[in-house]
Amino acid sequence: MARLAQTAGLTDIQQEILSTVRDFVDKEIIPVATELEHRDEYPQQIVDGLKELGLFGLMIPEEYGGLGESLLTYALCVEEIARGWMSVSGIINTHFIVAYMLKQHGTQEQKDYFLPKMALGEIRGAFSMSEPGLGSDVSAITSKAVRDGDEYVLNGQKMWLTNGGTSTLVAVLVRSDEGHPEGTAPHKSMTTFLVEKEPGFGEVRPGLTIPGKIDKMGYKGVDTTELIMDGLRIPADRVLGGGTGRGFYQMMDGVEVGRVNVAARGCGVAQRAFELGVQYAQQRHTFGKPIAQHQAIQFKLAEMATKVEAAHAMMVNAARKKDSGERNDLEAGMAKYLASEYCKEVVEDSFRIHGGYGFSKEYEIERLYREAPMLLIGEGTAEIQKMIIGRRLLEEYRFQG
Repeated sequence: MARLAQTAGLTDIQQEILSTVRDFVDKEIIPVATELEHRDEYPQQIVDGLKELGLFGLMIPEEYGGLGESLLTYALCVEEIARGWMSVSGIINTHFIVAYMLKQHGTQEQKDYFLPKMALGEIRGAFSMSEPGLGSDVSAITSKAVRDGDEYVLNGQKMWLTNGGTSTLVAVLVRSDEGHPEGTAPHKSMTTFLVEKEPGFGEVRPGLTIPGKIDKMGYKGVDTTELIMDGLRIPADRVLGGGTGRGFYQMMDGVEVGRVNVAARGCGVAQRAFELGVQYAQQRHTFGKPIAQHQAIQFKLAEMATKVEAAHAMMVNAARKKDSGERNDLEAGMAKYLASEYCKEVVEDSFRIHGGYGFSKEYEIERLYREAPMLLIGEGTAEIQKMIIGRRLLEEYRFQG
């Protein structure tokens, strides 16, 4: 039998890319991931390796110096990277959401300036929607931009910014009432600004502060931060797409890519948890035989493998739908919801197979057990996904009475 989570219909180039990434993960990420994670250390050497592989330009068109690959190729690479260490996949995820938004919605000048540097990893992207008091309610954003001549002045506080310290370009969603009369629906008065900054913490450009890393239960190594704007001045030509009022739609388009990414991460973490569980079950002996020979453990392994396969299939379907140019919010929502829930369950079952040793930091499953919960929240909670899925189903199955 072939290993789990195989994908039919890949080209030779896609298979070669995945083979290269898988080899990199096995040799350069898995051996050091747990140690770096326990120290909450940014994996600079791994990131440099990803740059050499050209992964920061994977989905950026060839005309801008990228590889011009599909979302499916990217998602399968993310699955492999998350199998090694989920935090590394987070480092490239926000970068690609911003690159995708630029490719789809940027002006030609914005594409010409940013995309070649992003393809090389010289400019590293992050994006910011959330704020301290709004949670999943994007329409409640209070950060605001006010026009002042050829510039906009931004004020407000953003939250949960992945790569907030290491990024040099942040796509920031704020309210901008210019040209939108009072009473305009909130999502029609939002604008995405392309904010360039220096890497690091503290005041990274006049009016913009990255206070420091948020200490997290898991998902360590990658920096998660706040972003504070206090009189931040941004030129008008750094409005994504050149016009105000389109930011909500631009961000939601990018989030669909992000949801496929989170689904891929869930698949990768679940696959690694299964690998650890099935390996340990054949090494650990009780009552005179490997625990893998006990029916209860075999049932657990069967359930875990089935969930890995099912999540992978839904993730691939969502990526292919987006690549086709069709609307994929239903498929992306389903994939993200199923993959994150199944990931949690597979990791917990692997943890149970490990018994008391799973509670020890010497075993890799302990790290996965702390990482899996982030996927239940990132790019929209399970409840948000269910709302999206339910509304789309009612659109497709509208009763004609």
